[in-house]
Amino acid sequence: MTTETETLLASLTAQRRHVQGILEGLGEDDLRRPLLPSGWSCLGLVRHLALDVERFWFRAVAAGDPAVIDGLGRAGDAWRVGRDASAASVLDRYRREIDAANAVIAATPLEAAPAWWPERFTDWRARTLRELLLHVITETACHAGHLDAARELIDGRRWLVLTT
Repeated sequence: MTTETETLLASLTAQRRHVQGILEGLGEDDLRRPLLPSGWSCLGLVRHLALDVERFWFRAVAAGDPAVIDGLGRAGDAWRVGRDASAASVLDRYRREIDAANAVIAATPLEAAPAWWPERFTDWRARTLRELLLHVITETACHAGHLDAARELIDGRRWLVLTT
């Protein structure tokens, strides 16, 4: 990997760790509790990050993995986690998708064009892996902020408070 790739990946890794860290210590019920009128839960947001972000942008778009592309329509609403899926399995899926995404990032030059592009995105198109990485860093950071607010509502815990 180039120094730039390592730098971008380090930034993404920090946001991924934030997502995982802010949820540490929450039990199954708190992870599943809907916190907004839309009904999303912390666990649903992590499932969204696993399927709609890590898997979608890196394995489908960047790498063009046909099995992933073919399965996109079958996953249902990633924001909804059925009772049959444990919190541990959702969090583990996120970690596995991160590992798979990292493998794509490591094997792909930053200047590489996406191997596949979804037809539904007509108003924006990433031209390179670099742009995809920047997009995913931004989206993951945004969702980490959502989880910060959710965690504070659940039990008052805050992430990285710099003032005393």
